[in-house]
Amino acid sequence: MTNHTAASTRWGRFRAALRQSPPLLWSFLYFFCLLCGYYLLRPVREAMGASSDVGALFPPAMIEFFTARGVALKELQLQVLFTCTFLIMLVLQPVYGWVVSRWPRRVFLPAVYGFFIITLLGFYAMFDSGVAGRGMAFFLWITVFNLFAVAVFWSFMADVWTDAEARSYYGYIGAAGTLGAILGPMLTRALVERIGIAHLMLVSAGFLLLCVGCLLPLRRHAVRREAARKLGDGERPMGGSVLAGLQLVAREPLLRWMAVLCVFGVGVGTLLYNEQAAIVRQFYPDPKAATAYYAGIDLAVNVLTLLIQLRVTRSLLSRYGIAPALLIPAFAILLGYAVLAALPVPLLVAVVQVVTRSSEFSLNKPARETIYTRVAREWRYKAGAAIDTVIYRGGDLTFVWVHKLLSGFGSAAVFGVGVLVAGAFALGAWRVVGEAKALPQGDRRT
Repeated sequence: MTNHTAASTRWGRFRAALRQSPPLLWSFLYFFCLLCGYYLLRPVREAMGASSDVGALFPPAMIEFFTARGVALKELQLQVLFTCTFLIMLVLQPVYGWVVSRWPRRVFLPAVYGFFIITLLGFYAMFDSGVAGRGMAFFLWITVFNLFAVAVFWSFMADVWTDAEARSYYGYIGAAGTLGAILGPMLTRALVERIGIAHLMLVSAGFLLLCVGCLLPLRRHAVRREAARKLGDGERPMGGSVLAGLQLVAREPLLRWMAVLCVFGVGVGTLLYNEQAAIVRQFYPDPKAATAYYAGIDLAVNVLTLLIQLRVTRSLLSRYGIAPALLIPAFAILLGYAVLAALPVPLLVAVVQVVTRSSEFSLNKPARETIYTRVAREWRYKAGAAIDTVIYRGGDLTFVWVHKLLSGFGSAAVFGVGVLVAGAFALGAWRVVGEAKALPQGDRRT
C-alpha cells in the first residue's frame, strides 16, 4: 500500500467515524481547546520554575523565612514548588470529592472550568502589575489546572463512550488534543514578545470558554446513551464519601497497580525534567527566552505524539487492546534510561524526554482511560481523579527530592537509579494489563 493510499484510508475511517457518531466532533473541539489553552501557558510555567529571579518567583515573606534560616531558596526552588503543589492537592482532593458527590454532572463540570477561567483573570492582573511571588502562584495554579481539568475531561469521556467506541475513538480524540497542544506553544512563541505574558492569560481563558460550550451538547449525548443502555443516571449526584477515591485505590488491586504505574511513570519524567531545568537556568536566564525554548520542546514532542496517534494508537487499541499500548512505551523508556546510565549526554537526555512524553500522551494515557469505560462512575470520577492528582503529585514530590539527593553524585547516578524506576514502571504496566483482563467486556458496570 502506498503512502497516499494509506493516508486516504485513514482519512476515510475518520470521516466514517464522524458520520456514525456526530458528537465525536464536540469531543475533538473540547480536547483541542483544553490542551491549546493549557499548552499556551505551559511554557510560562516552565520558565517560572527555571527562573533565576527569586523575587519574581517567591513571595517576599517566604524569601525572608528561608534567608533567616540560612537556606538559599534558589537552590531548592523546584523542590519547594513541588512540595507546595502536593500539599495543595491534599487539600483539594476532598474538596473535589465533595463536589462530585453532592452536585450533578451538569453543575460540577462547568463549575470546574468556570473556576479556572476566573482565576486566569486574576493572574492577568498579577502579571500585568508585576506582583511579587506571581511565579510561584502561577506554577502551582497551572499544575493543579492541568491535572484536574484533564482528569475531568477523561472521566466525562468515559460517560460518553462505550469501551468499543473508546478503543476506536480515543486515538482520534487524543490527536485533536495534540493538535491543540501543538498550536498552543506556536501561539506562545508568536505572541509572548508582542503582547507579553499577562495577555496570554486572557487568550487561554478564551479557549476554556469554548470548552464549556462543547460540554453542553456532549452532556445531552451522554444522557441519551445512558438511557439507551439502561445505565445509572449520570445527571444525579453520585453520593458516597469525599475520600472514596483514595479508599477505592487502597482496596481494589487494579486501581493499586494503576497508582503504581502512575507514580513510577511520574518518576521517569521528573528525573528528566529536573536535569532539563538545570540546563535552562544555565543557558536561558531571560524569562522570555526560556519561555520560547520550552515552547519549542513542547512543539517537537506534540508533533511526534500526533504522528503516533494518527498512525498507531487506534490500530493498537482496536486490534490488540491495551497491552501493547502500555507495555511498548514502558520497555522503550527502560531501554532509554539504560542508555543514559552508560552515556549521559545532553542529546540523549532530549531524545529520552521526547520518547517519554510522546509515548505517555499517544499510547499510555489513551490505553489507561479505556479501562474507565468498563467500571463504575465512582471509579472514574473519584478513584481516577485521586490517581491523577494526589497520587500523581505524590510521585512528583518524591522524585523531585530523590533527584536533589542524587544530583550531587552526577548524571550517571541519576540515570542509574532511573533504570530501576523505569523497571518499576514496566512492572506496573504489566500488572495493570493482567488485572484489567478481569473487567467485563463491552458496556461498563454502573
